[in-house]
Amino acid sequence: MTDAGPFTDDVVRQIMRHMNDDHAADCLTICRALGGRPGATAARMTGLDAEAIEFAVTDGGVEQHVRIPFSERLTERVQVRHEVVRMTEEARAALSG
Repeated sequence: MTDAGPFTDDVVRQIMRHMNDDHAADCLTICRALGGRPGATAARMTGLDAEAIEFAVTDGGVEQHVRIPFSERLTERVQVRHEVVRMTEEARAALSG
């Protein structure tokens, strides 16, 4: 990760827990479509900073690191939700089309 920006370790842990517990399918969808891992079978969020979100992705039986940049540098926690929703919608559209 690079510049953590406004995201303390505690905030990142809370976001990771929420994403991995409540949005595991969305993590996988994002990684398949936006992370360049169309054959991925599992994905879990491992971190984020002001520039990108990071995942551990299982693809071909091997766990790989995937870093997906946000559309802009984030400066507030509330922006994370908006970016993840945008990424999920973009990924779903890419995979369905």
